[in-house]
Parts: sequence; structure tokens; C-alpha cells
Amino acid sequence: MLAFVGLGSNLDNPKEQIKRAVIALNDTDDIEITGLSSLYQSKPIDGTEQPDYINAVCRLNTHLSALELLYVCQQIEINQERVRETRWGPRTIDLDIIMYGSQVIASKKLVVPHPEMMNRAFVLVPLKEIEPELIVPVLGSITKLIAKIDGSELIKL
Repeated sequence: MLAFVGLGSNLDNPKEQIKRAVIALNDTDDIEITGLSSLYQSKPIDGTEQPDYINAVCRLNTHLSALELLYVCQQIEINQERVRETRWGPRTIDLDIIMYGSQVIASKKLVVPHPEMMNRAFVLVPLKEIEPELIVPVLGSITKLIAKIDGSELIKL
């Protein structure tokens, strides 16, 4: 199954945190990373006083189910000492399943396509970089989604 995972970090050397998470994903049985976007710098979503984020998106092939992939992502977050104190708060690493094939999933544990992706330049821009002709289930083409958002504060590193 083709899937896309968004990665973000703004604590404890964010570039290194993303690198470690990508390696951990690729080292997992039944996951093969087939693409990785550039790194992008973005402001915190809620405008609070915290460091800017470093973000990327990876493309992967997997034989894992969507929930199994979610559990792998959550375990990587735990291994990299992710602390969940406040929503949109600072973090060592955040892994979000952006898409899982062309599936639409809405459960208590997982919603894909990611429910906020259409509002986030730090997801859409790197996603388009690695999959320029992507059609997002329910939402449409990546090109049209990007045309609807303001990406002016996103900085490609």
C-alpha cells in the first residue's frame, strides 16, 4: 500500500529528530521509504511562543494495515520522547498518516486523509514535491489544494 506520513519537530535538534524518525520507519518490517521531501520551516499553528517547526513528508510502501502503521508511528514518537502536554504544543517529533492509498478512514483512532491537511502548507507543499500529480481522496488534486492556501510563511530549507 502506498502511504504518506508527515513529520514535524521543533525541539531537541528538529532536523535530527526527523532524520531519526525516517530511519526508524524505514527500518520497520513491511515499510519501505520510497520518497522524502525537502525540509520546510513553518510557524506554530496556534501562534504561541515556541520554536518554529521543521517539517517533511515521506512516501512509503507498506504491507501494514493503516492502524498498524499508526501504531508504528506512535511507537517512534514514544521512542523519541514525544510528550503530549498541550494540543499543538512543542514536540520532539510528530508523525501523522496523511494518506493511506486511496482509502477514506474515519474511526476514533485514525482519520485519513488527514482531516487538517487541506489547511496546512507544511503538509501540502512537501507532499506535492514528492508526488506532483497526487489526487487526494475526497479533496481532489494536490495542485488545487495548494492554490487555496497561503504558503508565504513556509520556508524550504
